[in-house]
Amino acid sequence: MSILEKYVRNERGGAAAEFALIVPIMLVFLLGILDVGFYAWQINRAEKATQMGARFAVVTEMVPNGLETYSFVLDGSTVQGTAVSQTAFPGVACTSTACTCKASCSFTPGFDGTAFNAIADRMRLFKSEITNANVKIDYDWSGLGYAGDPNGPEVAPIVTVRLESMQHRPLLSFLLGTVDLPDFAYSLTAEDSSGNVSN
Repeated sequence: MSILEKYVRNERGGAAAEFALIVPIMLVFLLGILDVGFYAWQINRAEKATQMGARFAVVTEMVPNGLETYSFVLDGSTVQGTAVSQTAFPGVACTSTACTCKASCSFTPGFDGTAFNAIADRMRLFKSEITNANVKIDYDWSGLGYAGDPNGPEVAPIVTVRLESMQHRPLLSFLLGTVDLPDFAYSLTAEDSSGNVSN
């Protein structure tokens, strides 16, 4: 038997060669499973941040500056003691820089940057990657409250906090790049809309 024939028939080290071929595939699957769990955890963090942002927003200062003190009776010609109509208060949308009415309103909403930052800061306690640009807050008509209320805002809007345009960097980012997270929204009805601490 020639030396070449001896090496061709030798099967020692075959298991090592097979193992070397299988290991990269096994590692990709393992990291993929870890990535799916990591992605689900990131979704959970973002969802919880949105919920806590909404909870904070309904019990602290309103972002549309002036809404809590606006008189729909004196300035908006609504009859005292009646619910503020959706025509008088169509809702306000706030971004990280300004608040605007969703339709023609009887008032011009201001923007309280301190209140917006406080909400975004509360959300960052749950997901630190959140920037102010990712947060949107809507104050929508609910039919609650009444014109001329001496104890607080004349409207009790439905406050919706949205978390948008978030990215996730997976463990296999060298293969996948970044992955978009879904958008999140959570709504609650405004409570006292004053102060700077939630309960």
